[in-house]
Amino acid sequence: MTGLLLILLGTWGGLIAFIGPYFHYAYTPDSPWTYTTGRLWLEILPGIATLAGGLILLASTLRPTALLGAWMAAIGGAWFVVGGALAPLWAGAAAPGGPVGGQLARAVEQIGFFAGLGVVVVFVAAAALGRLTVVAARDVVSVASAKHVADGRGPTSAKPARTGILRRVTGRKTPAQGSVGS
Repeated sequence: MTGLLLILLGTWGGLIAFIGPYFHYAYTPDSPWTYTTGRLWLEILPGIATLAGGLILLASTLRPTALLGAWMAAIGGAWFVVGGALAPLWAGAAAPGGPVGGQLARAVEQIGFFAGLGVVVVFVAAAALGRLTVVAARDVVSVASAKHVADGRGPTSAKPARTGILRRVTGRKTPAQGSVGS
């Protein structure tokens, strides 16, 4: 689900500058499909990073690859937030322009184009990162089982090792370890 959300948010971030003027939701220049270097650095590239991160996260079957996708999206989201403040630091970088419309419209445009979009992207990517970095007890058990099988002790001797690992991880006794009367 997080991969799909990141794909949608990345698409929004990369395209809103080009289609927003149709709905009077724009930054200058407020004409549709107008390319500027400011749009490239501050909207298109972070949108592509977020979109690509979401695609990697959605398609990956390996945890390290999915982590790479989540980090790409998080960096893209962070760039939506801080890119405008950092853009004057490199030579020749154009600003994103100014929000168009009244006071309320300008605030909504700033949130929807940069700050709010970036915060939501970072939040969704962080949720994916958290989910991917947690080592569950069943992962520990499966590693111990695989180790016993690889050591030549066979699958029958792996069962007591799993019980011991579960007890160490969870702190609880399994029914087989409890007393007869309990």
